[in-house]
Amino acid sequence: MDPSPALQQFLAELKRVAPAIVDSYFVVDTERRIVDFNRTFYALLPRQVARGLKGKHCYEVLQHNICATECIAQQCWADNRHVRLDEISSHIVGEETSKLRFILSAVPITDERGQHVGALEIQRNVTDEAVVQVKYQEMLETEARERERLANQVRVRTKELLETNQLLLKTQKELLAYKKGLQV
Repeated sequence: MDPSPALQQFLAELKRVAPAIVDSYFVVDTERRIVDFNRTFYALLPRQVARGLKGKHCYEVLQHNICATECIAQQCWADNRHVRLDEISSHIVGEETSKLRFILSAVPITDERGQHVGALEIQRNVTDEAVVQVKYQEMLETEARERERLANQVRVRTKELLETNQLLLKTQKELLAYKKGLQV
């Protein structure tokens, strides 16, 4: 399974700039088989999954919630352009409990005639940011509930204070009337 000459040329050019790409990436052929990847992608995977990556279908390694119906590589081939998808849920195959979130980006790789020979998919792991965002949202909701509880408590106590104040005023009037009655 040697990549086509056009794909091999792309890989050679990619190697020159690859060290500048800090996110994980892999390159697939038109059958969605992995033909190349960077160390960041390799490090993302458990050792048993990372072994023998080349030649595996991308969805056999990293499964996004869009793989079956809206594969990003197929989207970029269909539209013949760069495609970016935000907040994609994923998991490593065999590690279904490991929930990951990615920003995905894919660009088609073409030969000199414009025929698709592969795609470059870059995954920005935003799992930690997504977790922080969820916790922050939960914190905001908790604080909103607490503010509402405190506001209700203030309303109840204000009502009690007003009722007590009315009772005090009534008692003062009665006391004043009583004093007037004694002085007559």
